Amino acid sequence: MATSKKTSHRNGFKTNEFIVYPAHGVGQIVAIEEQEIAGLKLDLFVISFEKDKMTLRVPTHKCESVGMRKLSEGDVVEKSLETIKGRARVKRTMWSRRAQEYEAKINSGDLIAISEVVRDLHRASSQPEQSYSERQLYEAALDRMSREISAVLRVTETEAVRRIEDHLTKSPRRAAARADAGADEDEGVEEEAA
Repeated sequence: MATSKKTSHRNGFKTNEFIVYPAHGVGQIVAIEEQEIAGLKLDLFVISFEKDKMTLRVPTHKCESVGMRKLSEGDVVEKSLETIKGRARVKRTMWSRRAQEYEAKINSGDLIAISEVVRDLHRASSQPEQSYSERQLYEAALDRMSREISAVLRVTETEAVRRIEDHLTKSPRRAAARADAGADEDEGVEEEAA
């Protein structure tokens, strides 16, 4: 595998730009290289995911088909923060089905869809504990959301998480609605067991 020329921009993306790669979240294009692999010349985005200590090479012609995109605009960030203030929408389907839907939203790379997962899986300290898988999905969604907000607003990830958590606690109706929904689900389980 021989590396030849380097360039600074391709397909609307440029070196040192932060991007969103759906399956991994926010990364930075550290180089755009032309490499010869098995006799074929390929232009590749070299994307670094600093927090995950991972580097990904993506053929430039595949960036659209894999869903790679620029960071969200400020208005999309605001909409995502407003989304998490809303009432949680938890479907009455089996957890395994909901978990698959949440996972798909997280891996979609869509900031609004990710914020819906954060909203739906957030638990206030006064609410019952989450299961391990709920907690894992919540933390994955929170991580993806905070990384993008951090990059867009140019704040630390800690500050981005604080802003998200501030918005999550803004709606007192939400906590009451979640507690009621949890009570309804518990009653349904007792009825089935009887």
